[in-house]
Amino acid sequence: MKDLVAHLPAAAPDATAVAVALRQGDREVVLVGGTTGRGGPRPVTGHTRFELGSLTKTFTGLLLAEMAGRGEVRLTDPVRRHLPVGAAPHLGRDVTLERLATHTSGLARLPPGLLSRAVPRWRTNPYRDFDADDFAAALRRARSRAPGRYRYSNFGGALLGEALAGAAGRPFADLLAERVLRPLGLTDTDCTPSAQVTGHLRGRPRPPWEIPGMPAAGALRSSALDLLRYLTAHLPPFAGPLGRAAAEVARPRASAGDHDVCLFWDLRRRADRELLVHSGGTRGCTAFAAFSPTTSTAFAALANAGPTPGSTFVQRAYEAAWALVDRAANRTAEPCPVPDLRAT
Repeated sequence: MKDLVAHLPAAAPDATAVAVALRQGDREVVLVGGTTGRGGPRPVTGHTRFELGSLTKTFTGLLLAEMAGRGEVRLTDPVRRHLPVGAAPHLGRDVTLERLATHTSGLARLPPGLLSRAVPRWRTNPYRDFDADDFAAALRRARSRAPGRYRYSNFGGALLGEALAGAAGRPFADLLAERVLRPLGLTDTDCTPSAQVTGHLRGRPRPPWEIPGMPAAGALRSSALDLLRYLTAHLPPFAGPLGRAAAEVARPRASAGDHDVCLFWDLRRRADRELLVHSGGTRGCTAFAAFSPTTSTAFAALANAGPTPGSTFVQRAYEAAWALVDRAANRTAEPCPVPDLRAT
């Protein structure tokens, strides 16, 4: 399996650290290289933590499935049912939890008012000064447009986290730790910026990513080993503590044109094979994850370089994931068109 990912470090030339984790059947491989940064660096290990960016949303989706399995929420619930009275006065009943998790809620990509505040820190920490009070103020102004149509929304992912926290009466980070991270044994994964790689953008170090007002959309850090454990929980026989929820996560629920959408995961198909994928990017890190239940394949790739318009790390990781699926199906890998999978 190592031969399929040997090219990945070259796809992140500005990174000082790259970590890759693969699983096929009962075989696991974790490959790491480089150092955690420039100037007093530490060698990268399987436990080295990287910022996940939007890959965080898949954890939020698993939390949704877990809470729905308990009967605490229903996917068809209007989001406003789990928010304080008057918190979202302009959102109707058609803005449901499921639509938030499939990017079909009709919400804009970003909360109202965030973009103008983000511009001064666009290359470092655009979300840093947008806190929970700012999110609440934006939510009071928010309106949805054409619910039911696919429209990628960081705002929607963050709002889903707020609704789940409201339903449970606990802060999102605490709820996620209790229901997802600890049951899966993900000891390297949380929302805090401590003990992580130094991120880089175009070769320059970046400060730790902060997103205090929208944690469910992009605040997590994790390691290659933890991501492999996380993805393995999404593979048959779904016997772990979140088995039923993990199986539910992978069910297609909406169309995005060239692919289907599950609970945040994008479902891509080639012939009789399927691959669920998601990427994430901060100003200093890029993350990619994929799994294929039909071939018992899981794949994660991490680099401490933020995505740029010319970045190829996510695309090359996507190709490697498909090559693993092809190999598992005992087929010669055929050329596959690479969709727009730029980290968000």
